[in-house]
Amino acid sequence: MDQSVPISLWAMAAFYALLLIPAGLIWYFRLGMLRRMAVAVVRMTVQLTLVGVLLIYWFRWDNMWLNLLWVVAMVGFAASSAVQNSALRLRVFFVPIFLALLVSGLGVLLFFNVLILPVSDIFSAQYLIIIGGMLLGNALKGIVVGLSDFYQRLQDQQEAYRYYLAAGASRWEALIPFFRNSLQAALNPSVASMATMGVVFLPGMMTGQIIGGATPDTAIRYQLAIMIVIFVCIALSVVLGVAFSLGRSFDAYGNLRGEVFRSA
Repeated sequence: MDQSVPISLWAMAAFYALLLIPAGLIWYFRLGMLRRMAVAVVRMTVQLTLVGVLLIYWFRWDNMWLNLLWVVAMVGFAASSAVQNSALRLRVFFVPIFLALLVSGLGVLLFFNVLILPVSDIFSAQYLIIIGGMLLGNALKGIVVGLSDFYQRLQDQQEAYRYYLAAGASRWEALIPFFRNSLQAALNPSVASMATMGVVFLPGMMTGQIIGGATPDTAIRYQLAIMIVIFVCIALSVVLGVAFSLGRSFDAYGNLRGEVFRSA
C-alpha cells in the first residue's frame, strides 16, 4: 500500500478554522468556556509539537535505559493524575498507585513486545514508548474509575462494611462487595467498546495504521492485540491499585482512615 499522505500547513490551518464552529456555539449559548477551550487547544498544540520534536531525536538515540526512564516517568505522571482525579490524597496513594501501574503496565508492555518484536528490539523506543503510552492512558482511565468507586462507595456505606466485620468477616471478606463493584465499573467501558468495535466505529490505532500505509489485515491484528493487552492492563492496574493501597487506607482495627480523602 502507498505511504501516508503528508498534511500541509494550509490543511492544518483549515482544521484549526473548524474550531470556529464550536467556539461560535459556546459564545452563542454563553457556556463560559471559550477561554478554557482556547487554552486547551493551545496546550494541545504546543505539547504535541514538543513531544513530536523530542520523539524524533529519541528514536534516533533509541537507548534502552533512556526508554525505560521515559516509561517510568510516564507511570509517575499517570499515578499522580489518577490519585488527583479520584479525589484522594496524593501522599497516601501515590506510591501504591505508582507500583500498581508500573507492575501492570510494564509487565503487559514487555509481554506484548516479546510476542510482536524480535527479542533484540523489545526495548525499542518506537514500541516501548508509544505502546506504553497507549496502555498507561487507558489504565489511567480505568484506575480512576475503580479507585473512585471503591473508596467513595466504602465511605458512603461504612455501616454495611462494619456490619460485615461484626458478623465475623475478615477485612478482605468485608471489602469483597465494594471491590467487585469497583472492578465492574472500571471494566464496563472497555467491554462495551470491544463489543461494538468494527461495527459502530473503527478504533484509532487501526485507522492510523491504515492511513499510514499498513495493510488492513496487519492493522487488524495489531488492533486486536492492543485491545487485549489494554483490557488486561486495566484489570490488573485496578486490582493491584486497590490491593496495594489497603495498607495505607485502614487503621489497625480495620476502619477506613479519614485522611485518605482530599476533602478530609
